[in-house]
Amino acid sequence: MSLSDDVLGRARVKDTEALEAFYDELGKRDTVALWTVANKIEPWFPQPASVPILWRYEDIRPFVIDSLDLVKPEDAGRRVVALVNPERKDVTAAVGLLYTGLQGMGPGESMTAHRHMAAALRFVVEGQGAWTVVDGQKLKVGPRDFAITPSFTWHEHGNEDSDEPVIWQDGLDIPLVNALDAGFYEVHPNHYQERGAVVNSSLLTYGAGQLRPVGFEDGWTKPYSPLFAYPWEPTYAALQNAAKASEGSPYDGILLEYSNPRTGGSVMPTLSAHIQLLRADQHTRAHRHTGSVVYNVAKGEGYSVIAGRRFDWKQGDIFVVPSWAWHEHANLSTSDDAVLFSFNDFPVMRSLSFWREEAYLENDGHQPIQ
Repeated sequence: MSLSDDVLGRARVKDTEALEAFYDELGKRDTVALWTVANKIEPWFPQPASVPILWRYEDIRPFVIDSLDLVKPEDAGRRVVALVNPERKDVTAAVGLLYTGLQGMGPGESMTAHRHMAAALRFVVEGQGAWTVVDGQKLKVGPRDFAITPSFTWHEHGNEDSDEPVIWQDGLDIPLVNALDAGFYEVHPNHYQERGAVVNSSLLTYGAGQLRPVGFEDGWTKPYSPLFAYPWEPTYAALQNAAKASEGSPYDGILLEYSNPRTGGSVMPTLSAHIQLLRADQHTRAHRHTGSVVYNVAKGEGYSVIAGRRFDWKQGDIFVVPSWAWHEHANLSTSDDAVLFSFNDFPVMRSLSFWREEAYLENDGHQPIQ
């Protein structure tokens, strides 16, 4: 007797009275028959619990602003409205094992220093006075600038030289760290770090991009980027220049990765970040891949189709694409480009040899919208 492809090698044991009694006895001993859970724990393809979701910035911003008056920074540590996927509330994740939230800081505020095993990144949404200190290096960042806080580096934040609040997006691998039972957290013994004399020193040293310093490096051997801040202006210029030279990807438009200037690899071992440009009226083809992605609309207005659902977005909105979900993007403007910032767990997928990618081949590469 031959088995059809859909059941070949899969558990399909029918229950009997004797088996039920057998299972009960196993349960009393904290054991289980593998064939009763095999189809769930070893699926044919990824079955993410996360669902596609979009958070509108105009809806969330008022709560971030209200938190500045409702909670003192010294009491909360950080005032953040976390964006939680309805199917990942158990681990406070936005998608997969990625956390994100919107952090607010009032004028003149200064948050104390701490460090944790989770790696973090920041994407500034609004405000001109933002700064962060990472392992003693002070960085000033403005709207649409990107900054990193690598795993277990001391860091503190603040808002100075401005009478307006700062709001930035935090992105961390907290759920991944917790899933591996590897979390550590420490408060700085002096509350604040001793800062270097030069502001944005890593940007001044490594920010040339195509040029690498020779003869005056500090012997950097750490597994993350020595460049801690990536300003918006040269990033956007790089997107525009790449668009002049190439059609880019049919699935992502002009897609650039923020990179470690010493290695050309991802900025941190567990988190990568990208910036992508969609030309006026561009509609990409659908594809899917392993790995989860959190998007922030840096510029423009458009929509994305994720697992057959359409999500309309504009600047400041945040949305997610779960692992192995079909997705495509469209720029609604007929005269201007749109830009999406995103971060993901691709370095983990690649380092563990879990990376897979697939194009959507039906309907000229576009999903039917449910």
